[in-house]
Amino acid sequence: MLPSAQVLRPFLRPLSLSLRSLPTVAVLLAVDGITLILAASASVGIRLAFKGQFDPQLYWQLWPVIVGLLLIYTVAGLYSVGISPVDELRRLCVATTALYLGLSTLIFLLREGTTYSRSIFLMAWLLSMALAWLGRMGIRYICAPRSWWGHPVLILGAGKTGALVVRTLKRQPGLGLKPVAVLDDDPQKQGFLEGVPVLGQLSLAPYAARELGVGHAIVAMPGVPREKLLSILEQYGHTFPHLLMIPDLFGFASLWISTRDLGGMLGLEIRQRLFLPGPRLTKALIELILTVLLGVLVLPLMGCIMLAVKLDSPGPIFYGQKRLGKGGMPFTAWKFRSMVRDGDQVLVTYLRQHPHLEAEWNRDRKLKNDPRVTRVGRFLRRTSLDELPQLWNVLRGEMSLVGPRPIVGDEIRHYADKFELYKRVLPGITGLWQVSGRSDITYAERVNLDAYYVRNWSVWLDFYILLQTVGVVLLGDGAY
Repeated sequence: MLPSAQVLRPFLRPLSLSLRSLPTVAVLLAVDGITLILAASASVGIRLAFKGQFDPQLYWQLWPVIVGLLLIYTVAGLYSVGISPVDELRRLCVATTALYLGLSTLIFLLREGTTYSRSIFLMAWLLSMALAWLGRMGIRYICAPRSWWGHPVLILGAGKTGALVVRTLKRQPGLGLKPVAVLDDDPQKQGFLEGVPVLGQLSLAPYAARELGVGHAIVAMPGVPREKLLSILEQYGHTFPHLLMIPDLFGFASLWISTRDLGGMLGLEIRQRLFLPGPRLTKALIELILTVLLGVLVLPLMGCIMLAVKLDSPGPIFYGQKRLGKGGMPFTAWKFRSMVRDGDQVLVTYLRQHPHLEAEWNRDRKLKNDPRVTRVGRFLRRTSLDELPQLWNVLRGEMSLVGPRPIVGDEIRHYADKFELYKRVLPGITGLWQVSGRSDITYAERVNLDAYYVRNWSVWLDFYILLQTVGVVLLGDGAY
């Protein structure tokens, strides 16, 4: 006698949930495989182009390395849903480095070191990390809007936190978590939350999970009493294979937080690394090396910009503005001049003639069509090339490559209690707000991004911001 569908449902449901992830995982696997093959092929081809004396067939025999790397990526959790871009970059680099170190060690132990070219392995290692990361970024940009990408997620809680979760997941579709429904016990919250339907009470969770095929849920009710929250977690922990809880810890570090077992009690270890001597020294050394290298590379470009600024409009080539640095101490931040002389008077006159723009200026301290900006200045601002002279500020120890946006004294009131965080670090040439929309985001969001950076700093976050900055500058997104 064949078992009924009711009996088989508990066994078939996990299988159906896992099948939902197959398209996403398959695409990522394919992209990783293609980019890794391209990295290996390019390394061999470049070495041959420089008159390398070897048989390429020798390297094609190492194809199992690609399979091994994909397996290591799997173990490293690179095909999991909801992984942050910064953590993905870290795992990708660590996993790739581990495999190439292991491969080099194996070749050395087998005494094959003279057979294989070290330059090929070095290029393959660097290209594998770069191309795999670029491939993943590109495929997410293309596929994230598709209905089959990622996993549907159910939000438990239709309050402010639930709305914030829905907005965040919609704004970052690359994370792969797509809110399909919201549940809440408050009947007044029925309807829609940020465009997502609120279906009913929390007791509907098992039915919604079954009917919608949802295996991920987010508990977004940080303000509920402890007993009720524990009851919700116990009741629905068996319904969803993946249950994520948003704790009542807004404003604290979140990127590198770790859990600790304290004799059966859950502990969260929060370390703000940018305040520790070791990480600060590491950041300073890395930025010093990068600044010197970048400064040497852009010297010819800076010479061309200096000539263009001088020919475009009368006035000095450089413009120095007093900004607040570490400890709230003022310093002069240098830029290529992008405005006409007497710009302050021009702005006053312009706002008097266009009073409807005064609110925009008071809110963002920027205007999309600023009358003070010159022709060359508009190009420099769109590409952020006007900030290249700030490399001198980095060498002087007044700024860093990556950090909070340098502010003027009038902006302290906008930072409020977060100004204490700002004062504890050096401001940066680039930062999270520059790669998160630049001038298209609100001032309050800029302040929150600066605070987030200070609390969640790591070398990997800096590398991620620097890599993202290159793309933002090339595209000119949100700049004016």
